[in-house]
Amino acid sequence: MTQYERMVAGLLYDPGDKDIMKEQVPYQDMLWEFNQLKPSDYEKKERYMKEVFAECGENCYIELPFHANWGGHHVHFGSGIYANSNLTMVDDGHIYVGDKVMFGPNVTVATANHPINEELRGRALQYNKDVYIGENVWIDANVVIVPGVHIGKNTVIGAGSVVTKDIPDNVVAVGNPCRVLRNVGEHDKEFFYKNERIDWDNL
Repeated sequence: MTQYERMVAGLLYDPGDKDIMKEQVPYQDMLWEFNQLKPSDYEKKERYMKEVFAECGENCYIELPFHANWGGHHVHFGSGIYANSNLTMVDDGHIYVGDKVMFGPNVTVATANHPINEELRGRALQYNKDVYIGENVWIDANVVIVPGVHIGKNTVIGAGSVVTKDIPDNVVAVGNPCRVLRNVGEHDKEFFYKNERIDWDNL
């Protein structure tokens, strides 16, 4: 089994393998060029996501800079996704993002991890576990999502959280480690911030 095959299978592998690097580095070069685009280069941004990402739906927008180990090549975007600046996607494994997800600034989504065993870590080996983010999720500023995590649809992850375990649908979850704070419910249909009411008729 080649190192690339081990990588795809989620096994321990050498990320510095020459065959892996031969495929990965061109995507990193493309990402460098992507990060030089102006905010108004909407079409060029969209073209990059359509051509480089594993999947990309419609009406997706990324505030630059954007960071990704494979340039986003293992990122699967649905439609209507907004990412604020400094989104980091450690996409050695695959990252699946549902429709209408919003990322705050300085969010990190990681699929790559290193073994606890010091001998294996000393050899710079790693393994990857895919991450899944459901539709209509809001991930607030400075959140870290670790390898293998699933986040359910319609969920909010509070600022500064470190998501180490799966989070279900329809909840607000916060903290380090991230825990469910409450369900999304009737209160959220009436109020948008503390006791400030949503003026539905004017929206």
